[in-house]
Amino acid sequence: MKLLLIKNGKAFNALKRDGFVNGSRRICAAGMLLFRPVGEGNILFISGGVGDSARYRCEHVAQELSQSEFVCSVTTQDNFRLLSYVNKFSVFVLHRTLVDRRMEKLIAEIKRQKKTIIFETDDLVYDVEYLKHMDYYTKMNALERKLYENGVGGEILRDDYVKVATTTTAFLAQKLEREGKKVFIVPNKLSAEDVENAEKALQEKDTSEKSDKIRIGYFSGTLSHNKDFATVTDALIAVMEKNETVELFLIGPLDIDERLARFGERVIRLPYVPRDEHFVNSASCDIIIAPLEIGNPFCESKSELKFFEAGIVKVPVVVTATQTFTEAITDGIDGFTATDSEQWQEKLSQLVQDASLRRKMGEKAYQTAIEKHTTENTQNEDYIQYLKEQIIKNK
Repeated sequence: MKLLLIKNGKAFNALKRDGFVNGSRRICAAGMLLFRPVGEGNILFISGGVGDSARYRCEHVAQELSQSEFVCSVTTQDNFRLLSYVNKFSVFVLHRTLVDRRMEKLIAEIKRQKKTIIFETDDLVYDVEYLKHMDYYTKMNALERKLYENGVGGEILRDDYVKVATTTTAFLAQKLEREGKKVFIVPNKLSAEDVENAEKALQEKDTSEKSDKIRIGYFSGTLSHNKDFATVTDALIAVMEKNETVELFLIGPLDIDERLARFGERVIRLPYVPRDEHFVNSASCDIIIAPLEIGNPFCESKSELKFFEAGIVKVPVVVTATQTFTEAITDGIDGFTATDSEQWQEKLSQLVQDASLRRKMGEKAYQTAIEKHTTENTQNEDYIQYLKEQIIKNK
């Protein structure tokens, strides 16, 4: 009952945030997963929901592991046949799962059969102590907030039976190691379908009518990014005041500073869109930004996906110089990192005023995305070896 209430809260929020059409698409996508067939294999990924997090951490990782001949399936914890899958798999990766009665039974049965449980997270939501840093938490309705009251999956992480965790960044790995777990960093990757959709978006861009406008794009998946975007508002205003051809292209839910209203139609707002349309929107930009709030542990936890999602459509980025971004980007070559408002203004201005720089940096970013950030480029040998050992042990 508790999980049903939470799901209803999330569904209501999706309709409110994304509108009836796009919100209904998300809800239907979640419902369809209940009926997806789950065959026999080696590794079962179980997610607490749907969306970009589940896509990257379950669907894409499963695709990447298939390159190493693992047989993987993905489902949600809402699946009514969940308990029956314990007999079909050796390793169970639990991503953002809420511990309800069904999950308790599943975990108990996995333990009885002495199979492997891996805790998976791409954020700090497992620990209630960090929720005060999460801007979106204050905007949730009461039903949705119940998901976080014990930390998402916190009980699983604290279970002594669970020896291993996977995550996206070195920052998160350090946090998880403090919980006494062996941690494997499994970076986010673009799927084969993403790469195909990006190529289509690039082809569409090549045939479209050219514009003299310079579009700076910002993509917000949730309302958790208001404070992040606010950190660059002053820089954006300064750049737009000096360059009348600059447009600000905002996709997804976002509350913005009223000072941006002065630019009228130069600020374009669109709702969250399906995955294939996302790459079309990205390719339509000349520059993409990914600002983050400095000193916020939730922001330090973020992966580099904003960089390679832009790179795969040859668009240069300016991003906040977090540990993860500075490790992923060669500043001035395949992207720009910025530490303060002055650097944001300076580096945005360089890209706005120099079409050649935008083109060269976008090409370099594309090369980096193809070479390092797709599921076809597996570089997790230690994790792969661990999985093989667990599968042999559990036969």
